[in-house]
Amino acid sequence: MARENPKALKAAWISLISNFSLTLIKIVCGMFFHSTALIADGVHNGGDVIGSIAAIGSMKLSNHPADRDHPYGHGKAEDVSSAFIAIILIAAALFLIYDAVKALLTPVSSVGAWALLAAVVSTVWKWILYIYTYKAADKYRSKSLHATATDHLADIFASCAAAIGLGIGWAGNLLNIPGAHFGDPVAGIVVSVLVLRIAITMIIKSTNVLMESSVPEDKQEEYREVFLSFSEVKKIDILRAREQGNAVLIDAQIRLPASLTIQQGDDITEEIRQRMMRKYPYVDEVLIHINPWYEGREIIEPDSVPDLKK
Repeated sequence: MARENPKALKAAWISLISNFSLTLIKIVCGMFFHSTALIADGVHNGGDVIGSIAAIGSMKLSNHPADRDHPYGHGKAEDVSSAFIAIILIAAALFLIYDAVKALLTPVSSVGAWALLAAVVSTVWKWILYIYTYKAADKYRSKSLHATATDHLADIFASCAAAIGLGIGWAGNLLNIPGAHFGDPVAGIVVSVLVLRIAITMIIKSTNVLMESSVPEDKQEEYREVFLSFSEVKKIDILRAREQGNAVLIDAQIRLPASLTIQQGDDITEEIRQRMMRKYPYVDEVLIHINPWYEGREIIEPDSVPDLKK
């Protein structure tokens, strides 16, 4: 079973500590400097702390080997975590929209430079964290880290919006620009919609995996080419591939010449399995069923071959 790299877990811990620190900074600064935007962004970060804890828990759980109750392992814990983080993002986005609309009706009268600085520092901090987490997620093929990186990206939008809105309000106070105090809530609404879009995309992807949807067609075609690279494989009746946490599971029904012995057929399927796993290290399991192939005889597919074109 694919194992979570300890360095991926380290990246998740860095995200948790950063999110907790940013939550404290934003809420304290927001309350001290009377910034609605910073307080809302701090609450958003509070949800990220919960998401980071869920990511770490799912990464540890996905490492557990298969058991009697979970014969396929615990890999989908990461997909559940991704969906959970997406739900937190949706809740945070709706809260930010509500808070921004409320601020439109009762806008703050003044904006402090320190509140603006806190928003800028948060944006830069989150940008560095996003790049680090995204690279780690790609390197270690961690869905939980990908979800966390997406969460960081949403935070960048939110913090950037807060910084822009606070900047407009601060400049408006200095230059006496009418209506400048509306900059913060308007920016907040726009960015909250973007965060909602990201969260909905995340939850759709996670749900597809939990519903056993297939891997992309181009990847399936690559797997087919590995099977057909063996001259003994005359036809592929069916090939299915699905994600299980960080791994991919493949099952296939192939046609081998009926003249082959059981031992020869077993040797060929084992060689196919080994070649597939060498070429794609993330492929954790390849189950192969053999159907007979006869020269010049019409192929009648068995009932075990489903019609996936429906």
